[in-house]
Amino acid sequence: MRSAEPAGMERRYARQIALPEIGAEGQARIEAARILVVGAGGLGCAVLPYLCGAGVGRIVVVDHDIIEEENLHRQPLYRVSDVGQRKAEVAHRRLAELNPAAQIEAACYRLTPENAAALVGASDVVVDCADSFAVTYTLSDECMRAGKPLVSASVIALSGYVGVFCGQAPSHRAVFPEMPSHAASCSSAGVLGTAVAVIGSLQAQMVLSLVLGLQPPVWGKLVSVDVAKWRFGGFSFLSARERPEPGFTFIATSQLRADDLVFDLRSADESPPLADSMRVSVEEIESATAGTVPSQRVVLCCRSGVRAWRAARKLQARGHTNLALVALGD
Repeated sequence: MRSAEPAGMERRYARQIALPEIGAEGQARIEAARILVVGAGGLGCAVLPYLCGAGVGRIVVVDHDIIEEENLHRQPLYRVSDVGQRKAEVAHRRLAELNPAAQIEAACYRLTPENAAALVGASDVVVDCADSFAVTYTLSDECMRAGKPLVSASVIALSGYVGVFCGQAPSHRAVFPEMPSHAASCSSAGVLGTAVAVIGSLQAQMVLSLVLGLQPPVWGKLVSVDVAKWRFGGFSFLSARERPEPGFTFIATSQLRADDLVFDLRSADESPPLADSMRVSVEEIESATAGTVPSQRVVLCCRSGVRAWRAARKLQARGHTNLALVALGD
């Protein structure tokens, strides 16, 4: 004969409380956790329901984007009727329906170098679901300063990875000191929704492992997945050495100064140039800055930050010492 079901909220979490790795004490840890999730796209749509369903007490969702029809195949939090609405707001509504006891906050703005410190400081674990190199490096730098764990993931086409950086592990910069020369995106390379779901589920599991203190620890672990070839791999990067910062960092547009020399590296068909900037390509940046004082701050802007990073490396080689990057996004 089955025993009576536990009453109230205990019934909701009964199946995970029954696990010896969790129990009542572990459930209390989950409910006390404060999680920052940056990005409510494909990865966020996998991470958020599992964290909310598990009983995480406070979740802050940061995303400035709106829902588009081409998102729906891999972002199952959203419906056709949600197209045109803000992702963070719709995610807030869905999560509140999933678990009314959770405290969910929708932050409908970009994660920037200006607001990152406050957001990271108010969280126990930071989850990078943003699909943005600039956001990843910004979060990694801030998590290192604050001593907070960063669970970062990336997926494109049919493969991706997830890892636990910072806190008691080396930073993202220690493992990936340089940005790629070119950045593929879901729109340019394509992506399969189930591949995103696999990576996002692993990301949620790593968050809960950190909150619960499960053994063995997940600090400094990177897991890679290729669903096309059915390959699961990974490694520990606990022995990775911190690399010196490259001599430049990302800033927000609000942190631009009147005396900055600002270059917009986007092409004319991408978008209008940033105000008070000069439009040049990465290949033209050296000639465009010829004759300038190396100590004057040069600000390099592009969509993702990749071109700005490449241009900064070129200028560093020419002796420029005061450089900053801006990722303008879409």
